Amino acid sequence: MKLLLIGDVVGNPGRRMLARELPRLRTELGLGAVVVNAENATAGAGLNAAHAKEIFAAGADAITLGDHTWNQKEFVGQIDALDRLVRPANFAPGCPGKGWRLITLPTFRFALVNLLGRVFMQPADCPFRTADAVLREIPKDVPVFVDFHAEATSEKATLAHYLDGRVTAVVGTHTHVQTSDARLLPGGTAFITDLGMTGPYLSSIGRNLVPVTKKFLTGVPARFDVAEGPCVLEGAVVDFDPATKQARAIEPVRVREAQ
Repeated sequence: MKLLLIGDVVGNPGRRMLARELPRLRTELGLGAVVVNAENATAGAGLNAAHAKEIFAAGADAITLGDHTWNQKEFVGQIDALDRLVRPANFAPGCPGKGWRLITLPTFRFALVNLLGRVFMQPADCPFRTADAVLREIPKDVPVFVDFHAEATSEKATLAHYLDGRVTAVVGTHTHVQTSDARLLPGGTAFITDLGMTGPYLSSIGRNLVPVTKKFLTGVPARFDVAEGPCVLEGAVVDFDPATKQARAIEPVRVREAQ
C-alpha cells in the first residue's frame, strides 16, 4: 500500500497546483491514500471550510494543520464539521477539532496524528508526551502516520527516533523546504525531516519576495502576501505493509512547473 503525504499548500497558487496534479499522481503512483498539509491554504495563513472542501475535492483523503490553524477566525466554528481533518494534538485542552483521527477508506484504514513542535514555535504541550498519550488511544491494528509540524530539524529527528517502531511514518512540515534525508529508521518507521511546499517557488517559501526582502533589510513589519508564478508540489510516498504496519520504503516527490 502506498500513501502520499504532501507538504504545506500555500494559498490559491498551491491549491491550483494540487487540483491539477493530484489526480494524475494518484494514478501514476498507484496511491491508496493522500494526506495534505493545508495550514497555509487560505491566503497563505490558515484554512477555512470552503478551501478544505476544495482540497478534498482535488483528491485528498485527509488534511493536517499546524501553527496557523486559527488564523482564519471563522475556522474555529467550522473545524468540528470536517471529519477527515486533524489539528495539532498538543494544543491546549478544550480547543475545537481533533488531534488524531481514524481515516477509513474502502481498501484500508489508518490513523493520522498531527503534532506541533515547541522549539522556535508558539507555546504548546509536549509533543513527545502527547504522542505517547495519543498512541494509547489508537487501535493497535492500524498503521499510524504522524505529521510533525515543527521548525527545528533536531526536534523532528528526535521525535521520529522516539516513535520508531511504534508508528508507520513521521513526516515533518512547516519549513516549506524539502529535505534530502528520506529514510527508514531501524524499527521500520519511515521519516523525512520536511516534506516541502506546494506553492510558488520563485518566492520566499511561498511569499512575495518584495515585502519579505524589505523586512529583512529594514526590520519594519510588512504584509507578506502569497507570491504568484510557477509552482511546485512536494511531498513523499510511503510504501508500507498494512498487516505489519511497518514502512517498506519512502521516496520524495517533486513536480515543478516550468518558469
